[in-house]
Amino acid sequence: MTERGRGSVERSRHEFKIGPSNLAWDGHCLTINIDEINVPLFSRVRGTVRVYPKLLFNFVTPLDNCSHHRWGPIAPSARVDVEFNSPATHWRGNAYWDSNEGDEPIDIPFVEWDWSRSSMRDGSIAVIYDVRQKQQDDRILALRFTKSGNIEIFEAPPRQKLPRTFWRIDRHMRSDENEPVEIKQTLEDAPFYSRSVLSSGLLGEKVISMHETLNVPRLASPVVRLMLPFRMPRRK
Repeated sequence: MTERGRGSVERSRHEFKIGPSNLAWDGHCLTINIDEINVPLFSRVRGTVRVYPKLLFNFVTPLDNCSHHRWGPIAPSARVDVEFNSPATHWRGNAYWDSNEGDEPIDIPFVEWDWSRSSMRDGSIAVIYDVRQKQQDDRILALRFTKSGNIEIFEAPPRQKLPRTFWRIDRHMRSDENEPVEIKQTLEDAPFYSRSVLSSGLLGEKVISMHETLNVPRLASPVVRLMLPFRMPRRK
């Protein structure tokens, strides 16, 4: 959206404001009010997104060996309602809500990662974080979040190579050996990041997964840093 300075940010127990946009939590629904300017067309983006978690999880785990970066899914499975008047659009569907935090820049420990979220037949959600670190071995998180609130560790299947993106980013997906990965739809293709919908195999099931690849050296490169303000303007 828009990068803003400290003077444009306010936070209370149940609300977080960033310029004219804000997020509010009432204990049942996360309401996201968006009032921004689209770049590079400079048109208004205004509307409301409501996220209704099916179950909340209080779980955080390190992404790197030194525990300087942490991730946790707040609601692995949720329902979302989207209502925008500019542009005029509305829809509803399934959602996912998580949290990432770090004590240092992301390019210090990481080279890249592939992340995926898959809906299983029994209603549980399987998440795989396939992380490549600079100085340490690969770190793999394979966790299943059940409808009853349990968290189960499972063995991630082998890594399969996917076609490179338009920006020549290598990406991978862990899928059962007898189930090839198929790209159903590419949602975002950026110089350092890709998000796609995939068909693959997991725990003996054929699943549809949301998948992302982050290439950290690309993100940290001076050329990409110069390009970012054209995608995400900065205001004090």
